[in-house]
Amino acid sequence: MKKSLAAIILVLITSAAPFTAWAQTAPDVLVRTTVEEVLAILKQNQDRRTLQDVAEKKVLPHFDFRTMTQTAMGKSWRDATPEQQKALENAFRTLLVRTYTTALAESANVERKIEVRPLQMKPGDDYTTVRTLVREPGRQPLSIDYRMTLTDKTWKVTDIVAENASLVINYRGTFASEIGRGGIDGLIKALEDKNKQGA
Repeated sequence: MKKSLAAIILVLITSAAPFTAWAQTAPDVLVRTTVEEVLAILKQNQDRRTLQDVAEKKVLPHFDFRTMTQTAMGKSWRDATPEQQKALENAFRTLLVRTYTTALAESANVERKIEVRPLQMKPGDDYTTVRTLVREPGRQPLSIDYRMTLTDKTWKVTDIVAENASLVINYRGTFASEIGRGGIDGLIKALEDKNKQGA
C-alpha cells in the first residue's frame, strides 16, 4: 500500500487546485490539464514542511473525512458518541496528513506519467469514480480510482482504490482490533499516540 500512497498523493496534488470547480467541469478534464504544472512544482519543493502545507491546504480540504472515518469504522461507528466520532475524525485526518506527506516526500523526484481515463458519468449524477493509470519507468502501471460524492456543489473524495484495494477499508481491520482491545476510546488513544510519534 505504501507504493500506492506515493502515486495517490501525486494525483491528488495535481487535481487539487481546481477541485472546487469539479461541480461545473468534468473531473477528468481538470486532472489532465493541471498535471504538468503541478509536477513541475513538486520537483522544486522537497522540504517536508512545505509538502505538509501543500497537503493541508490544497488536497485534504477536498476530502470528506467524516464519511471516510465512518467507512473505516464500519458498524462500530454507530456505537460512538458524537464526541468520540469527532475525535476519531480528527485523529484519522491527522494520520492521513502525515502518511501523505511522507509518501509525497519519498516520491518527489520520481518521474511519472498519469493517464486519466474518460469519465463515465450521467447528467445529474452526484456520485462518480475518476479512474487513472500511473506509469513509472521500470514498473507496471498502477491503477488508482477516486470515489467521489457531490455535496453542496463541491466534489469530495470519499475513498481511493489502488489496484482494487480500498485505502479506507484497509484501516478497518486495524480499527476493529484496537476497539476489541480497548473500546472506542482505546482506538482514539492509539491513533493519537501514533500521530504524536509521527510528529
